[in-house]
Amino acid sequence: MERPLLQSALRELQVFLSAPRFWATFGAVVLIFWVTGPYGTAERLASVPRLGFWLVLHAVAWAIAVLAIVTVNTLFRQRVPGLLARMALGTLVAGVPVGLATEAISLMTFGGTPTPARIAGSIATGLLLSALFCALTFMTMGSKQAEALSTTPSPAAAPEDRAEIPLLRRLRPENRGPILHMTVADHYTQVTTSRGRELILLRFSDALAECGDTAGLRVHRSHFVADAHVDRLLRTEGRLAILLKDGQEVPVSRSRVEAVRARWG
Repeated sequence: MERPLLQSALRELQVFLSAPRFWATFGAVVLIFWVTGPYGTAERLASVPRLGFWLVLHAVAWAIAVLAIVTVNTLFRQRVPGLLARMALGTLVAGVPVGLATEAISLMTFGGTPTPARIAGSIATGLLLSALFCALTFMTMGSKQAEALSTTPSPAAAPEDRAEIPLLRRLRPENRGPILHMTVADHYTQVTTSRGRELILLRFSDALAECGDTAGLRVHRSHFVADAHVDRLLRTEGRLAILLKDGQEVPVSRSRVEAVRARWG
């Protein structure tokens, strides 16, 4: 799994395991299985051992199901539309390992000899448990879990999206990217990056001092343009201007004409 995908999967797994609703649902299911004693466990196990049996079995089964669903969701987010569809696909993937794991726990608890029919029955039970997990998780899922499983991971950060560009720390995380254009807006500085645009309460001179080694030029007393954002130079009413890649025209002050022509002419 590529590094960005691995990071996304780990983030989703962390969101799952930190959600109170997840643990509340898990606890409720274990409690129901303990009290009702399905699959003959009420007759074959005393109360405390029965609780331990279902606690271990569900912990293993849910762990496998969570890993399968998170992995499938990460790998197929772009190919399979709909979170529920991806969770259902993860349920199918988890069915076999969950069934084999529950069969192993049953054999260690009750003994016996594994047979093809018994293993097939355990796999069917595994699919049932995985489907139960998927349905309960989807119905009780909090907004944070849904967002983590539905959101496409952000592209890998560019060098200018790191801490060595002090100005980026003033921007919202979703707007932190390579700086393309800065301009004065009253008492604010408007910063345009590859990921968005934001107004920050900062003097333009201070913003210039905090843009680090961003390759570009101050072309006007109220404009800074990065090399990567220049489309071409043009003349507007007899004065030099710069056409940016987003379609904006930025004026060039007369004292900067020579430097601008030398850099982008």
